[in-house]
Amino acid sequence: MPTPPKTPSVISAKPRIAVLLGDPGGVGPEMAVKLLARQRNLDAARVLLIADPVVLAAGERVAGLKLAPLQVESLDELHFEDGRPSLLARDWMEGHEPVPGESNEQSGRASFEALELATLAVRRGQAEGILFAPLNKHSLRLGGLVHEDELRYMQERFAVTGFVCEFNLTGSLWTSRVTSHIPLKDVASHITVQGVSDAVKIIAAALRRAGVAHPRIAVTGLNPHAGDGGSIGMEEIEIIAPAVERLRAEGFDARGPFSPDTVFIGARRGDVDAVVSMYHDQGQIAMKLMGFEQGVTLHGGLPVPVATSASGSAFDIAGRGIANIEGLQQAFDLCVRMASGQEKGPLARP
Repeated sequence: MPTPPKTPSVISAKPRIAVLLGDPGGVGPEMAVKLLARQRNLDAARVLLIADPVVLAAGERVAGLKLAPLQVESLDELHFEDGRPSLLARDWMEGHEPVPGESNEQSGRASFEALELATLAVRRGQAEGILFAPLNKHSLRLGGLVHEDELRYMQERFAVTGFVCEFNLTGSLWTSRVTSHIPLKDVASHITVQGVSDAVKIIAAALRRAGVAHPRIAVTGLNPHAGDGGSIGMEEIEIIAPAVERLRAEGFDARGPFSPDTVFIGARRGDVDAVVSMYHDQGQIAMKLMGFEQGVTLHGGLPVPVATSASGSAFDIAGRGIANIEGLQQAFDLCVRMASGQEKGPLARP
């Protein structure tokens, strides 16, 4: 059983954020270098950069920028200087240059091992948040990941029991979902009253932590037209509506179930603060259409904020120097804000 993370007794005005380069074959190294080349980011947090020097050098070359990190040999010797990142370097690539646009075992191992070191830093009380440039799930699995995704891996590393969930943010609109990275054929069997309730409660808690005092949350149906009164499925009547009723009785401003194909119209207008969908693509397609380059993914239910951009590893443009980092910048800013409030307790637990 993993050792639960320590809770620092005093939180600095500048939280310590572990920053990872993402998949070496994608745009992640370029994006991370561009992010850390912005001095305001190094002034906002103490950055622990965990990277293979070969991958970092490749990111610098593609970005056309050069970082000046402080070298540290191990977590035992971790220290910081104002205005510059501390680099914990590891030779995961064994000197091999990453191949732009390619998913392979070595890249997956490098990104997986970096994630493991970042979670270790959190468990040792040496970081209050994790920011990673886009990972690639196929590479991660080639490199040793056996979990559904990196969120479930971190859930185990942090010994978190109960519900965890990805949040996706575009501007002020948040989403969570009842199911995540499972085959579509398995979704209906995983929709339960408890699951719907957990998804609403976890995002309500995160929104309150982010400053929304009374979160308004729309819940989608599972079926087209939210089941059309039972003619296209009974999940809305038998599961989702009872869950919403129970949540309202507990004091949550939960609404629905709404038809999945129209709920985001009102959400974009500002009618609600969040949408809880039943499965991955219900929310992801809408959110990415509304703001792909500025989107943020936040892992909810973990003891510290863990964030990334929603844009993915983008193998098709890797190595070209054109990756937009605004989503990663938004993720960094959110991670810093939430990590600065770590004394309030674990992130987004109901």
